[in-house]
Amino acid sequence: MNESQNCFSSADTNNLDCFMQGLIRRNPHQDEFHQAVHEVAEDVIPFVADNQRYQSEMLLERMTEPDQIVSFRVSWVDDDGNTHVNRAWRAQFNNAIGPYKGGLRFDPDLNESILKFLGFEQCFKNALTGLPIGGAKGGANFNPKGRSDKEVMRFCQALMNSLVHYIGQNRDIPAGDIGVGAREIGYLFGQYRRLTHEFVGALTGKGVSFGGSELRIEATGFGVVYFVRHMLDRIDADIEGLKVAISGSGNVANHAAQKCIELGAKVITLSDSGGTMHSSKGLSEDDLAQVFKIKTEQRGTIEEVADAIDWAYSKGKNPWSAECDIALPCATQNELDGNDAKTLIKNGCRIVAEGANMPSTAEAVAQFQDCKKLLYAPGKAANAGGVAVSGLERSQNAEHRYWSMERVDKELRGIMADIHQRCVEHGSDSDGTSVNYRKGANVAGFLKLADAMLSQGTV
Repeated sequence: MNESQNCFSSADTNNLDCFMQGLIRRNPHQDEFHQAVHEVAEDVIPFVADNQRYQSEMLLERMTEPDQIVSFRVSWVDDDGNTHVNRAWRAQFNNAIGPYKGGLRFDPDLNESILKFLGFEQCFKNALTGLPIGGAKGGANFNPKGRSDKEVMRFCQALMNSLVHYIGQNRDIPAGDIGVGAREIGYLFGQYRRLTHEFVGALTGKGVSFGGSELRIEATGFGVVYFVRHMLDRIDADIEGLKVAISGSGNVANHAAQKCIELGAKVITLSDSGGTMHSSKGLSEDDLAQVFKIKTEQRGTIEEVADAIDWAYSKGKNPWSAECDIALPCATQNELDGNDAKTLIKNGCRIVAEGANMPSTAEAVAQFQDCKKLLYAPGKAANAGGVAVSGLERSQNAEHRYWSMERVDKELRGIMADIHQRCVEHGSDSDGTSVNYRKGANVAGFLKLADAMLSQGTV
């Protein structure tokens, strides 16, 4: 790795270019990671230029360099006796405020760039929650779709045989992510327990029957909607009756839809990789039950859901052409591009809150930021509900206690309110009339990490 250059040694207006050139030189061909870092650096570098305390010690450079990345082979046998080989990773980014914490993703397109962007984002997201957890991310280029339960079990057990050397309740606590749900976490935890002979909170997202938390599955989707309500409260608006376009149809999207319906909003879209279902009438509770049945229980497609509830279906299309008041991108990274942003703005969308990690391209974010009539909330703030409840699960495991759904929901609401307040505190303009939520989230997360790193000395 080439030596880093201190781009903050002067008041040079090209500090951002200097910083990004160095980062790209050290991390070539990692576009997703470059995008995630640039989005943070664009807000943090001007803040650092105005605050001498943070200009030394190469803080942002250290935050963008993982503490450790491990890569290992996962060999497993399918139901027909054939041997398969996959690659798995764990990117441990920063543990200045607590043990590493972040999900595991199973996706055939997973690579180191995606893992590094996710791990870097996780550091800021976790810092915003106020909980004592650092940032990490991991996963494998394994596709669980179409695999039997036994095949998924054997893969998870093989992965844990290597992963066990790098995790632990006070070291690194993985959770679920895309492709890794309750089934996968159960198999992973079972193998961890067999290998270590310990029943401890080394993973979160476990079943409630063996140390998991109530509301963990719902937390990210519910949290997004709680955050949106605070955004609306600040402009004296109510979510009831508003039209909400949601992308995705996994845990985040479906539970965001559930909470929107509970609060009286009208959910007009859901989607998957095949296309989008849409209707101006909005999802009913019975319709949503079909979504959970077909997508979650039967692992079907959104086209099958559309057929079952008599909704229109657009093959190969995303939801962003629908006229809506609120857009919740809850699928995957870079799913919403510049043209989609133009369409949302043209159609009068008032709020975009990210339920996925970096679902909006840099061009889309720039357009949202420039639009005075639209409020934009980045994923590191809006979708922090999932890791927040993972942190609460860790607390329950440490206490050897079970918390009721009501208590967990109350804690989640409080954490999302605190995150919103931190964004307002650090993202408000000089007269306090408007809020740049992206800036607020980035600066607040940076401050939490930077102060902890400075207090512990240069390492």
